[in-house]
Amino acid sequence: MLEETRSGRLVAWGNALLAGEVSPDEAATRITADDARHRVAGLPGPHGAADGKAVGLTLALGRLRLLGTAGLRLALPSSGHPVGLSGPPEFNARALEAGEAVSASGAGLGLVPDVCVAGPGTRDSLDVHVEVVWRCLRVREAPPADVPTLGEAERELAEALREATDVLTRLDVAGSGPVADAALEAYRARAEADRKLLAPGYPPRAVRVLELAQRVGALIGIAAGDGSVHGAALSSSQITARAETLRPVERTARRAQVAAYNAYAEELERRRG
Repeated sequence: MLEETRSGRLVAWGNALLAGEVSPDEAATRITADDARHRVAGLPGPHGAADGKAVGLTLALGRLRLLGTAGLRLALPSSGHPVGLSGPPEFNARALEAGEAVSASGAGLGLVPDVCVAGPGTRDSLDVHVEVVWRCLRVREAPPADVPTLGEAERELAEALREATDVLTRLDVAGSGPVADAALEAYRARAEADRKLLAPGYPPRAVRVLELAQRVGALIGIAAGDGSVHGAALSSSQITARAETLRPVERTARRAQVAAYNAYAEELERRRG
């Protein structure tokens, strides 16, 4: 969970663009990151009808603004937990399959990433070529599901951090000591390399909440591992029991991530209102 999702980058830098904090080219560069190319398919044209063509990210961001987008919001749904979604069923189903999505408030549109990976190596290899096509669908203009305020998220995360630490201690004593601390630091270093949290204009509290959510996510990743992180051999039943114990903590961290990314959209909508 420490790794920034593509939808998170689109929301953060798209909102910064809508607020006039960054240029279209900078926003597109930050959103694309290490991917080769991003395009948007099915986006309505200037007169409202979808032309079926996939357009570049810079053009798509400008068109979303022309279509009345007041702010971009993140969804990070999982099975049984549609956090950030507002319908209709087709959009929700695609977002659930991808595990992430973006909704454009005011335009009634949503974007779901379709990732194509090609090349001889792995996803972490320099030989891999990654292209992303954002599929544009209609979304319902309604409050997103199960998204807390920043204040609520911060309070819930403080408790979740204690719970995750306690789970590490109870389920695997070896995993709660220096080895797990080193693994957590490795998670953090990888996540912080070559990027900054969120984008210009986000409130400090949103950055703080996202940092804490990612720390909780790192602890979940360590505690839910198969033992390779901290040297413990775990049976399939132990792994299942561990996952069940950690699920409420993981949901809290995901809800908090969504709250942090969506904080800017809420501010942009207040300005327009």
